[in-house]
Formats: sequence, structure tokens, C-alpha cells
Amino acid sequence: MQMHNPPHPGTILREMWLKPLDLSVTQAAVRLKVSRKTLSEIVNARAAVTPEMAMRLELAFGKSAQSWLGHQAAHDLWAIEPRRATFDVVRLVTSARDDAQTIM
Repeated sequence: MQMHNPPHPGTILREMWLKPLDLSVTQAAVRLKVSRKTLSEIVNARAAVTPEMAMRLELAFGKSAQSWLGHQAAHDLWAIEPRRATFDVVRLVTSARDDAQTIM
């Protein structure tokens, strides 16, 4: 399955929240109670949004923490997709005749 390139949540934060609100990374970091470096790394797609940061973003901007984490997961899965074949994992099934039902 070919996935499109989902934006990093830092890009979403910058384009949909910081720019329209005319907030610098420093100003937003102060309001989020995190270091400027931490927020800058996220905004510049060099660091992931953690559950704690997702909650801070929800509190500050109103978009749910689950949504921020969903954007991060989509981006991470897209980034790792090219390495999929190198994992050399064999599918596990509950019976030889039903390979659609996998063990979780």
C-alpha cells in the first residue's frame, strides 16, 4: 500500500497555528511551558510530538492530543515504509486456510 507523505505535526503547528496567530517559536514555547529548543525541534520536524507535548498542544490550541499523536504516527509510518521489506517478518496466522486472520 503506497502512502502519501503526511506532514510532520510540527509543520501543521507552524502553518495552522503559529503563523495565523503571529506567534514566534519562543512566544509559543513560553505559553506551552517548554524550552524554545524543544518546540523548535518539533516545528522544524527534527523531533516527534510526545504524548506530553500533544496534551500541551491540546490545552493551548484546542486540537485534541489524539489528533496530534495521530499526525505523528502517520508521519512516522510513512517515513519507515521504505524499510518495510528489510524487516523480514513472516505473517503469523491462526490456521493454514485462513491467512486473513492474524494473531495480535
